[in-house]
Amino acid sequence: MGFVSQSLMKRMVGLFLVLAVLVVIPALDLAFAAGDEPGEYLDRRVIIWNLFFKMMSVAFTVGAVVAGTLIWLIWRFRESNPKAKPTAYEGLDW
Repeated sequence: MGFVSQSLMKRMVGLFLVLAVLVVIPALDLAFAAGDEPGEYLDRRVIIWNLFFKMMSVAFTVGAVVAGTLIWLIWRFRESNPKAKPTAYEGLDW
């Protein structure tokens, strides 16, 4: 049982690390985007749209993973599953 929880924790840490990188890189890009010389300006509308697009791409990807996981869990642990067995808490009155 300990091995399963360590594996799950490693996956979760890896997922959060990837998500953190996806958030930090655009923020650093914005912070260092302005040039040192006067006359170099940023079009904020373009930068905001680009950041919105990147974050929505991440949000849709995470949403698809969560939705897929929920569908798999519901399908796997449905009551009509042939491999389903009652737990000790449910008793044997199936």
